[in-house]
Formats: sequence, structure tokens, C-alpha cells
Amino acid sequence: MTADSRAEQKPVLAALPRITGQLNRIFTILLLGGLAIWLLINFIKAPDQFLSVTLVGITQGAIYALVALGYTLVYGIIELINFAHGDVFMWGTMITVTVAGTRLGLDGSQSGLVTAGGLLLTLFVAMVFCGALNTGIEFVAYRRLRNAPRLAPLISAIGVSFILSGVASAQFYGFNYTGVDDIMPTHVLFDLGGVPYRLKSLLVVLITIPVLLSLVWWVRNTRQGKAMRAVAQDTEASRMMGIDVNRTISVTFAVAGALAGAAGVLYVTYYTQTRFDLGFQLGLFAFTAAVLGGIGNLTGAALGALCIGLITAYNDGLSWHAPGSDWTQSIVFTILILILVFRPEGLLGEPEADRA
Repeated sequence: MTADSRAEQKPVLAALPRITGQLNRIFTILLLGGLAIWLLINFIKAPDQFLSVTLVGITQGAIYALVALGYTLVYGIIELINFAHGDVFMWGTMITVTVAGTRLGLDGSQSGLVTAGGLLLTLFVAMVFCGALNTGIEFVAYRRLRNAPRLAPLISAIGVSFILSGVASAQFYGFNYTGVDDIMPTHVLFDLGGVPYRLKSLLVVLITIPVLLSLVWWVRNTRQGKAMRAVAQDTEASRMMGIDVNRTISVTFAVAGALAGAAGVLYVTYYTQTRFDLGFQLGLFAFTAAVLGGIGNLTGAALGALCIGLITAYNDGLSWHAPGSDWTQSIVFTILILILVFRPEGLLGEPEADRA
């Protein structure tokens, strides 16, 4: 290649990032525009159904958010995608069945005070158990691989995921669905087009919102939260400043596990059943939500979870040209691929160049 030809190619190569960025924006506008038109037509054709499905999506998104925050907390501090996190959530659902259903016998027939006390006890046990489980996983499977190539802890996380689901199915709960009766109040608050919106759906959202706000406040304002952010920024500098890095990472895993336990309680009390492989599907949904919002960003994880909850609800519940529930997983994972290809930093994340 001659010097003249190389000189001719330089302007073209310099313009490639700008052209690629413009194509990405055009594709994003077309995709969002088509989605908006589809939603608008559904709203016009059946407004009551559309509003009802939207409320369902918000409730699902609230549950996804608690799991997605666990992914984003862990990734933000050690840049590990903890694929076992979904199975920690699954164990939270199993603990809920054991404590609330088997041990306390909650079935919705008890008084409101007894039910509330039983649910609070179940929530406490599930959060403590899942927090301890997640901390133990970090100590046994991840800590010794912290300085290893990134593929090693990733494979370890997948292995832990299989172990957790295998133990749940083969040793404790079996391979079939298990669950509880309706524990939360099922009173109908209002009716939209023949579809009732029940009190238990509202309670899921009302419980989730304070948890999310408390977590954001804790990370941004407390001493331990500031230590977590310091370790996420620079591990070695944090150690030189006197921060106990191992303890900080363990606390992060404990908080992430506790959030998964809380999500497990809400899931079972809302859907009333669970199974050993639940963590795989819902965990991937929550991971997609974390990536969509900007993994490592708490607000982004919550926003991404709300979007995924609405997307799955619209796909399952709308009647006009909706692909149907058989396509839900395909649609969610297509979104994951598109985000990774066209905007890997997510909706609220920052490009790598801006983080330095």
C-alpha cells in the first residue's frame, strides 16, 4: 500500500465512529418509534386492558428491581457478573415456602395482624439466610479468584448456580412446583375492563419502593456505602487509605443477597408458587434489566427493571399483534443483545472513556 492510498484512507477511518454513532441513533429512534406506535394503537383499541397490563408490568418490574440491584451492586464493586445471584433469589422463594407456608401455616385465613407479623418474620429470615448464603459464596468461590483472569470467577459463578439449583431440587424441594396459599390480602381495589387490581399487587410496589430508596441513601451517605464506592473506584487506593477491602466486598454480597431474599418473599406471596429452576429465568431477566439501565448504576438498575417488567407484561397481555408469552424470553434476550451491541453502557451508564 502506497503512502498516497494510506493518506486517502485516513479521513474515511476518522469518520467511521461518527457514522456508526449516527446509525446507532437512527436505529434507536426507529425502534422506539415503532414501539410507541404499537403501544398507542393498543391503548386506543383497548384502554382498560392497556392500563391493567401496565399495572401488572409495574408490579413485575418491582420484583425484578430487587434482584437487578444485587447484580449491579456486585458488578460495581468487583466487576463480576454473579450468575449465581438468580439462584440465591430462588432460595429466597424456597425459604418463604418453608417459613410462611410450612412452619407458620399462613394461608390468608389469619387476622391481618398475624399475617403481617408472619410475613415480617418470613422476610427477616429470608433476607438473613440469603445474605449469609451470598457472603459464603463470595468467600468460598470468588475471593481466591479475585486476581485471576476474568473467565475463572465467571465459570465459578456458573458452577455455583448449578450447585444451588441442584441442591434445592435433589435434596430439599424436588423438581415440581411448590408454593403457598394466598397470604397477602386479595381485596380488589378497582376493576379495569373486567381485570381486577388487587391489594397484594399494590403492596408489592409499596414494599419495594422504600427498600430501593433506602439502599440508594445507604450507598451514598453512610460510611460503609462510601467505602463500597471507594473500593469500586480503586481497590488498591482504598486499601492504602485504611479501608478493609475484604470486609467491604463481603458486606456488598450480604446486601445483594438480602435484596434477593426480599425479592423471593415478594415473588412467592404474589405468584404463590416457585420451582428449583426459577432463578435461571428470572435471574437472566434481572441481569438484562441491570444491563439495560447501566450495570453498576443503582438508579439505572431500577429503571431497567421497570422497563423489562413492562415489556414482558405488554407482550403477554396485549391483544393487538402481540407475539405472546411463548416469545417473552426471546424478546428479553434480543433486547440484551441489542443493548450490548449498540449501547453497552446502558440507559443511565457512562461510557468507559468518561469513567476514567
